[in-house]
Amino acid sequence: MNIDMIVTDLDNTLLRSDKTISGYTRDVLNRCRARGVRVMFATARPPRTVRRFALGFEPDAIAYHNGALVMDGGRELCQAGISGADARRIMLRLSTELPGVTLSLEQGDQLYANFDTDIVWRGEDCVRTDFSDLPDLTVYKLIVGISSPEDIARIAPLLPDYLYAQPCENTLALIMNRRATKLGGIRDVAAAHGIPMERVAAFGDDYNDIDMLRACGVGVAVDNALPEVKAAADLLCADCDADGVAHWLETNVLGQHG
Repeated sequence: MNIDMIVTDLDNTLLRSDKTISGYTRDVLNRCRARGVRVMFATARPPRTVRRFALGFEPDAIAYHNGALVMDGGRELCQAGISGADARRIMLRLSTELPGVTLSLEQGDQLYANFDTDIVWRGEDCVRTDFSDLPDLTVYKLIVGISSPEDIARIAPLLPDYLYAQPCENTLALIMNRRATKLGGIRDVAAAHGIPMERVAAFGDDYNDIDMLRACGVGVAVDNALPEVKAAADLLCADCDADGVAHWLETNVLGQHG
């Protein structure tokens, strides 16, 4: 199995359920990179929350906000956001159409919300707002509280054509630019380094990982992944609390280069 780049989701994939990675996983990632394999993270998280993990490992590239912001070697490779005016209009419309809905968004590296975010993101620094005075700056994603993935059908008709809504962990809908996907970020990074997609291995567990698992040369779902994600993957590995990604890499990537 010839792999030149590894791409992994963070939460419930590379990270254990306590949001840490083991020394073993860190060692495997470092050994992969020492063998010339590029390592990329792809996450729905913003930069500030990734920094808090203190993983002890710096990837070669990272797609934040589900691919709305892609950094490669410490420089911005690309971004695909939502205009501040559109974000403001959509949030006000959602507030009217879905009374009581929890709404938040990421602008710059700041979270804005219409509710007490400690309920879902304990300790997160947040600006409380009704979105009527949102600055006219690029927004990376809108976040809507939902009760099931089926709620997406109520949200999608309210969006302009350049945006899409995607469920996350069955409790949130992420609204983003159609160009902002993990897969799009992977393609941009791979192209920048001359790496064919068939030589990329991707790991994930949630709905927003499905496209990258299907499109990369090898798509691997952790054992704790959603059923739909497992169905989209080529292979399965052990769950996140058993260092599944690292064990797969040691066998299939380090073994390849050994």
